[in-house]
Amino acid sequence: MTAPVSTARLIDNMQDARNRTLELVRDLDDAQLMGPKLPTVNPMRWEIAHVAYFYEYFILRQLYGHESVIGESADKLYDSIAIDHDLRWDLPLLTRAETLSYLQAVYDRLAERLEGGMATEQDSFIYQFGIFHEDMHTEAFLWARQTLSYPTPVLAVATDVAAERARGAHPGWAEVPGGTFQLGAPRDAPFLFDNEKWAHPVALEPFAIAKAPVTNRAFQDFVDDGGYGREALWTADGWTWRRKAGAEHPVYWQRNGPGDWLVRRFDRTLPLPPDEPVIHVNWFEAAAYCRWAGLRLPTEAEWEAAALGEPAADGTLSPFKRRYPWGAAPPDPSRANLDGRALGPVDVAALAAGDSAFGCRQMLGNVWEWTADTFNAFPGFAADAYKEYSAMLFGDTKVLRGGAWTTRGRMIHGTYRNYFEAHRRDVFAGFRTCLP
Repeated sequence: MTAPVSTARLIDNMQDARNRTLELVRDLDDAQLMGPKLPTVNPMRWEIAHVAYFYEYFILRQLYGHESVIGESADKLYDSIAIDHDLRWDLPLLTRAETLSYLQAVYDRLAERLEGGMATEQDSFIYQFGIFHEDMHTEAFLWARQTLSYPTPVLAVATDVAAERARGAHPGWAEVPGGTFQLGAPRDAPFLFDNEKWAHPVALEPFAIAKAPVTNRAFQDFVDDGGYGREALWTADGWTWRRKAGAEHPVYWQRNGPGDWLVRRFDRTLPLPPDEPVIHVNWFEAAAYCRWAGLRLPTEAEWEAAALGEPAADGTLSPFKRRYPWGAAPPDPSRANLDGRALGPVDVAALAAGDSAFGCRQMLGNVWEWTADTFNAFPGFAADAYKEYSAMLFGDTKVLRGGAWTTRGRMIHGTYRNYFEAHRRDVFAGFRTCLP
């Protein structure tokens, strides 16, 4: 069960999550809040109300017997499991003003319920789950804004990261010893998602993993060498995707002459930063690059061992592992590019204070990292209150690890598992490699 947390912390985090939601939508007009019908984004007006619905359904209604603020229409409009994605633009949605009122009314009821110094174990879990669910959607609002070329958002947390964007490359390999590694979350984790259940032993051979994610400069070499046009480099499904999508380079890159590339970030176009991690590439693109370079993607267990493992005195992997790559302390700006503070990636050599025990940099934050593995249940898996959170995607998606610059630091931890279809390149994903 989740460790109890203070009611003050829950309220502060709820308000912070809500502030981020409002920051990401308040500058958009009514047409932008609906946007075009695309398979990779929701109409944002629907998605904002869905955030309120999630809190209301799982906390106020399911646990505490409240009626919906908006009545019986709530389930017919905002249940993401029951309502097909393509129908969400055509529903009789709440107006913009009504949506924001719904958001506030649910927040007020949630805050009113919290009394005393410490929340119960039940409230500690479900309130945090609701907060993290909103955090996931604010990350989705960011990729929607990127997809649709909406203006660069104005975030209160944003800061000058010019120094971190001048750190350069971070080449080389981290040697990780073999041994038995406990993959997944321990039972005493302060918070975990159901797909992290439970830590279980896996046998690992020694391996070498890149100290940093693949950079734009390195990926450009693959593009300039014609990698997108060489079928032998791609999996069968990847080649089918590439031909259907007409992909010749990462989705937001723009050619500016021989060997010269630009990249679009929200509504701005800038020279491609050579030492930032390549971002917005899908699993197929990552796998093709690896074959071209004579490398491979890490398995999920290898990624977690490199991020959280420690060397034992006998030269094998220690039976102990960390919660974060650097230890037990929660993320801060000296260790990880999270929370949207940079409004984009930073150079891969930045943030040395966040290195893992084996010298791997930026294994939390900056860019999500594809792994070789298909997303499946761990031994002992059991769904939590949101039964569809993980189980519906087992077997059909690929695992990503580590979080991106868009991810909230309060949510991400070393055993967190993300998952997307192999063709998705709208999300803030890149990768690091292993020696074969």
